[in-house]
Amino acid sequence: MYPTHYHAPKSLSEAVELFGQCDDPAFLSGGHTLLPTMKSRLASPTDLIDVRKIAQLHGIDVDDEYVRIGAAETHAAVSRHAGLCKAIPALGLLAGSIGDVQVRHVGTMGGSVANNDPAADYPSAVLALGATVHTSEREIAADDFFDGLYTTCLEPGELITHITFPIPVSAGYAKFRNPASRYALAAVFVAWFGGQSVRVAVTGAGSAGVFRWKAAEKALMNSFGPEALENLSLDPVGLLDDFHGCKDYRAALVQVMAQRAVSNMGGALIE
Repeated sequence: MYPTHYHAPKSLSEAVELFGQCDDPAFLSGGHTLLPTMKSRLASPTDLIDVRKIAQLHGIDVDDEYVRIGAAETHAAVSRHAGLCKAIPALGLLAGSIGDVQVRHVGTMGGSVANNDPAADYPSAVLALGATVHTSEREIAADDFFDGLYTTCLEPGELITHITFPIPVSAGYAKFRNPASRYALAAVFVAWFGGQSVRVAVTGAGSAGVFRWKAAEKALMNSFGPEALENLSLDPVGLLDDFHGCKDYRAALVQVMAQRAVSNMGGALIE
């Protein structure tokens, strides 16, 4: 076993400073991506900087226009916050659908978004809602944040502090789970901002991670309803193709999940 030093900073500035002082550090939040990669020796950081107890990374606030979620808030905390679930029901339902009870009480929103796992749920909400990712250094628009498989535009030592989500007129989320892993084989988050815009984000299906389905957005702007997507097909080029499902299968799943998400605006999660 290689040596790893554990740190539990009490402030954001201390965490960032520690990162700069260590040889090959990694921030630890929920750990559901980092720890398995360490166990398989795909990552071997010299130092783990645990940010879960930093007060500046906690808190959920809701006003008339935005929902603000601290990066260290767990999926369980997001799913049961009454104000958030009233403002953006689909976001609360998404959080409550992640993994199992144990995962939801340890995993954090910031960790999920920062890792950009191709099957993660939160990136679809961030992208579909046009959220802003706030870090220790700057503010980043959702369209500029995700940069490919397991990669984002975050610089080394840059830490997500919170994310602000504009409140849409309505939103819906639907996903099809892998029956074994419970990860999404395909999931779609749809956010409707009235006559202003519609944003559709797909997770679980893309070989480069989360992406917007702009043809679906255009179709829904012309006529908002599941029937607008009936004859729309997603180009399978760029989709995942593995033993869980081929590209064409995932393309078909995305189309069905998009229809279900639209049918589910403001309702219960459809799987």
